[in-house]
Amino acid sequence: MRFGRFFSTLGALLAPMLAVGVSNAGASNRSEYRPKIDPADFTSEITNPYFPLAPGMTFVYEGTSEGQAEVNTVKVTSETRPILGVDCLIVHDVVERAGVVVEDTFDWYAQDKDGNVWYFGEDTRELDARGRVKTTDGSWEAGQHGAKPGIVMTALPTIGDSYRQEYRKGVAEDRGRIIQVGETRTTPTGSYDDVVVIAERTRLEPKILEHKEYAPGIGLINENVVKGADEASHLARIERA
Repeated sequence: MRFGRFFSTLGALLAPMLAVGVSNAGASNRSEYRPKIDPADFTSEITNPYFPLAPGMTFVYEGTSEGQAEVNTVKVTSETRPILGVDCLIVHDVVERAGVVVEDTFDWYAQDKDGNVWYFGEDTRELDARGRVKTTDGSWEAGQHGAKPGIVMTALPTIGDSYRQEYRKGVAEDRGRIIQVGETRTTPTGSYDDVVVIAERTRLEPKILEHKEYAPGIGLINENVVKGADEASHLARIERA
């Protein structure tokens, strides 16, 4: 998951009261992860100030990955997809290097009635220089093959909150922990206050630690791998349909 990805060993998960309609979302690593999803508690209108997804918005990120310049274009569509009975908003995420598309992904999100944003899966394809699919590794859908949804942004981000962001054993095991709030950051799109910083990791790549920074009213503004790899990006511009 590019639009929100890692975390593994930084502590217990969020308590079950985190979101109405969710049980066991706060179980420890030793307990089975079994979030209870009630479709009546969810909407495809995602208004969380730290993860707003308004249809027609496009976010363009620029950065480097493994020494190569990279452009990541994230477009919020007006389309939805039913998953576990929940209407999930579809976000189209395209990664380019030297003008060539190398990754093409559709992500599925929904927001619960408390304001927490949930991630219900992704359909991802890595492409070769001719546009042919090399692999679909990393794809998963909640309710299929044991996959379960996770939380990508809480309603009230608080230092120390930690949680699963996605789950399909051996495929998608990202976790996040909020490590800073109230920060100030600057990108080419402006200067932002009250920024939230989330540390992300996955058991599948235990040596990699990534920090993502979210600004209110905007969402993701900076992404930096701080351990285990050379990768960074920032919000370069915002386009409105």
